[in-house]
Amino acid sequence: MGVEERLLKMVRVIADYQFGRGAGKVLFPDSCKFVLSPTTGKVRQIKDGGVRIATLKAETGLFTLSIEGARRLHSYFDYPKLRVVVLKDVADFIARGRSVFAKHVVDVDENVRANDEVLVVDEDDKLLATGKAILSAKEMMEFQRGVAVTVRQGVRG
Repeated sequence: MGVEERLLKMVRVIADYQFGRGAGKVLFPDSCKFVLSPTTGKVRQIKDGGVRIATLKAETGLFTLSIEGARRLHSYFDYPKLRVVVLKDVADFIARGRSVFAKHVVDVDENVRANDEVLVVDEDDKLLATGKAILSAKEMMEFQRGVAVTVRQGVRG
């Protein structure tokens, strides 16, 4: 098994662990390319067709998603997996990369924990953004104040 094949297998296993079974193959097709750290030689980014899909964080060993990676997971996993649902009234702000506040959350995957990578969608399950959950699912539904999701990238910016 060559280096590229080993790296592909490794990132797929991590994605399956982090997002759920099947996520690895959906996120990272055989055509993926790896951007390695010049100092450590470890995988930092995974790209497909020149577009970043995900970044492997050195601190956690887990992925942060680009909007393209979020699109792939959104189309693969059925609602409500990995999703934080927000009011339509704030959808445009979120799509432009603004943070999600708890008072705007109307539904959430009950398995979401603080620090999880999540997909932010509107009430029609239209993808708006990807980001990091600051609160757990239960906290998002109960709290009326504070940031629920720090958005990394919106579909419009």
